[in-house]
Amino acid sequence: MDTLARGAKWLRFELTQGQLETFRRYLEELEAARPRLRLTALTEPESVQRRHFLEPLALLVALEMMGPLGGTAIDVGSGAGFPGLPVKIVRPGLKLTLVEAHGRRAAFLEHLVGRLGLEDVTVVNGRAEDVAREPRHREAYDLALARAVAPLPALVELTLPFLRVGGLLAAPKGSRARREVSEAAAALRACGGVVESVRPLDVPGAETPPTLVVVRKTSNTPDRFPRRSGIPAKRSLR
Repeated sequence: MDTLARGAKWLRFELTQGQLETFRRYLEELEAARPRLRLTALTEPESVQRRHFLEPLALLVALEMMGPLGGTAIDVGSGAGFPGLPVKIVRPGLKLTLVEAHGRRAAFLEHLVGRLGLEDVTVVNGRAEDVAREPRHREAYDLALARAVAPLPALVELTLPFLRVGGLLAAPKGSRARREVSEAAAALRACGGVVESVRPLDVPGAETPPTLVVVRKTSNTPDRFPRRSGIPAKRSLR
């Protein structure tokens, strides 16, 4: 785990031996699941450490520079647990919910959380549009995380209903980040959010670092959002 250890140190995280061992088990579980689940296209351990472990830590650094995160987070479209679980490993006091629509991936997350020995992590198998309407999840979180889930106009509608007023959505994006921000203007107005930050993520060793878009929730999301399953992705708010 040298790539992770060196990169974390560069990010000013002094990972404990216990944390490094947890990340090692995480890597092993990803490798074991590869034949039956398409969790990541990366096969080299160094690439996995950089993309899936160090990138979430760089995201955490950027968020903590903006102020305290609060105690509750939700990772929407979690897949293999990125970026939520790496953040949880280094911030064990965070109460984390992972939302994953695909049953086999949700089952893998349940298995993974047990193997990593993580507490206060809940896995929810369901679509964000449906989960966001459940009272225990509606406007219940301080932080929403989402990576490679949807373009920002749809993502705003899918995630802001989970956040308390004052909470943050953190979404790593690619080269179209600023264009997506412009395209999301109507969704932000409708769902009660404003873009607070758009900045490159400083990921150790990354050739093309992602751009982190941070949205602050400024008012309650109307009850009609999100729209029914599949609609936010097919027909963005305008």
